[in-house]
Amino acid sequence: MAQKIREAEGLLRVIPKPGETITPAQGERNVLITSALPYCNNVPHLGNIIGSTLSADVFARYNRTRNRRTLYICGTDEYGTATETQALKESLTPRQLCDKYNATHVETYKWFELGFDYFGRTSTPLHTEIAQEIYLNLAKHGFLERLEKEQTFCEGCNKFLADRFVEGTCPHCGSDDARGDQCDVCGRTLDAVDLINPRCLVNKTHQVATRTTAHMYLKLDALQPRTEEWIRKSWKEGKWSPNAVINADGDIIDARLKAGLRPTPVTRDLTWGVPVPHVEGKEHEGMESKVLYVWFDACIGYPSITANYTTEWKKWWFDQENVRLYQFMGKDNVYFHTIYFPSVQIGDGRPWTSLHHLSTTEYLNYEGGKFSKSHNRGVFGPAAKETGIPPSVWRYYLISARPETADAMFSWADLIAANNNVLLNNFGNFVNRALKFVVSQYDSVIPDGGDAPGPLSPNDANDAEFIADINNLLKDYIDTMDTVKLRLGLQTVMAISARGNLYLQASGLNKALMAENPQRCAQVVSRALNLIYLLTSLVHPFMPATEAAILAQLNAPPRAVSAVLSHDLLAGHTVGKPEHLFKRIDDKMADVFREKFGGNKPKEEPLAQAADATHVAPGMSKRKAAAAKKAADKAAATAAAGGEQPKSAEVLAWEQKIAEQGQKVRELKGKTPKTPEVEAEIVKEVEELKKLKAELAKFAKAS
Repeated sequence: MAQKIREAEGLLRVIPKPGETITPAQGERNVLITSALPYCNNVPHLGNIIGSTLSADVFARYNRTRNRRTLYICGTDEYGTATETQALKESLTPRQLCDKYNATHVETYKWFELGFDYFGRTSTPLHTEIAQEIYLNLAKHGFLERLEKEQTFCEGCNKFLADRFVEGTCPHCGSDDARGDQCDVCGRTLDAVDLINPRCLVNKTHQVATRTTAHMYLKLDALQPRTEEWIRKSWKEGKWSPNAVINADGDIIDARLKAGLRPTPVTRDLTWGVPVPHVEGKEHEGMESKVLYVWFDACIGYPSITANYTTEWKKWWFDQENVRLYQFMGKDNVYFHTIYFPSVQIGDGRPWTSLHHLSTTEYLNYEGGKFSKSHNRGVFGPAAKETGIPPSVWRYYLISARPETADAMFSWADLIAANNNVLLNNFGNFVNRALKFVVSQYDSVIPDGGDAPGPLSPNDANDAEFIADINNLLKDYIDTMDTVKLRLGLQTVMAISARGNLYLQASGLNKALMAENPQRCAQVVSRALNLIYLLTSLVHPFMPATEAAILAQLNAPPRAVSAVLSHDLLAGHTVGKPEHLFKRIDDKMADVFREKFGGNKPKEEPLAQAADATHVAPGMSKRKAAAAKKAADKAAATAAAGGEQPKSAEVLAWEQKIAEQGQKVRELKGKTPKTPEVEAEIVKEVEELKKLKAELAKFAKAS
């Protein structure tokens, strides 16, 4: 097919060749992006994905559409106590466990179309080398000290136990399943030596005692003044998102900083981890048998994973002048990225590339509660593909619900509404309508609308308002995305699409316009298709597969973001075959998905089920739910007295729906005057009422 595309510097997207290593360039805007390293002892859920990896992916893709040198790094965090304890539970070695879950993470992120430049792991020789070098530099500069403390010791294993290898009775609430670091019943933070009747997780029959042991500590107190100075400077320059360390006025509010930082341990009595390197001097004696604390080496994973990607990793990590570091994470990781690791970098003494912009999220909860792997509640790992809903729809919905300033709630009904009402009716409709018109009326060839190649004039005789609106929205999009306001950026993309739909309607694009004013018709078609081409670059960060589908239909290469609407697809360009970008999802699938991902529910007797009718009608108002429950209670009482069998929960719920639909029909029939539109609406709602009654009959028969 013939392609006729304007030739201009920066119009098309610069895409690295396969195998090409991305390195920063002097004097350019180079963007280094990390997302919090997922811990390698579990499966990620939707909240984990939107909290760091997906958000970082959207921002990385956006920067690539601006033709900036961009490197997006992530990987699994694999060392530490949690890995050893999970490996024990699954009867695996720590290495086998990490191999297993690393593969799960890779599979999950691949399905969600996350475009890491490199996804690595921390259990590598290069990670050990870089972490040990930092430790040695801290020792050389006097920021490590040896402190002794009491710690639990297993006489059967003949070794000191890390806190998660100990369990026992909580000294505060008496729960018998408290861990050495925390009691999950009362939520109190614990020290393992305070547990009553401590038990070794490896073998509960072993005798556990308390002994004194030595560890090396990072002198955060000595580094605090320089750390605070750095926080204020970076917060101001990088425009961090709101967080618990520094407020919008630039006041430090972190409780640990306000109380004064204290030395924190950097070594642990484990075997799975980075061995503590040898340092001369009595103070460091006995440390070689220990490993580095996982929170000391976790953030070192960012440069070490980069080092596994390229031998020129220092070009990224030691160039504060030319490289901007953007880090994405959930709110529970803020301390380690804004206080702990920056302190380590300062104490190390080398000119590290430090955090420029911090992007955090609150929590994404699930359907009125929390995600729970133990209760199988919520969508975990690659299970999203089991729904049949495409990755683009998942990505759109998760970013549209991104919990940027407050906790958000995942809802199946909202996901389906986003697909049907926004993606299908707005975005997809605009693209499909314009392309189908070109194919059917112009034999797939873009007509000559009279526009010269290049930016369209905001003083255009026919479309000045339309062009100005699009250009203003483009400015908003670029401003919001540059400041990492991803949710608002996505809303702006949909506003541009809606403006395109309005343009087609206001212009009266149809066969009559083509017959009466062929020049104007050609102009409208040409401008609509050029807006669609521009939209491909805007939608790419959020829905890359959707962008690829539109580009195939346009028969055009990937393009860069433009600040203004331009005439880029020229007259004579041949487009491909129009295809629907999205498919409607039946609203009733929300109930199906809730059931599938609702978790492990205890089996109930039919009578008990009927007495709780509210569980089959999610989204009911409290009044309606109470009415349904009252009806169920009455039916249950009748059955208990030997009367008729109680109605099933489904029957009760559908009776409620029928009552509501009947009221809607009655209200429509009472409307005056009876316009053709009202009559059509009545017919539609009556058909819906009939359908509900037919479904009720099936439920009644089944019960």
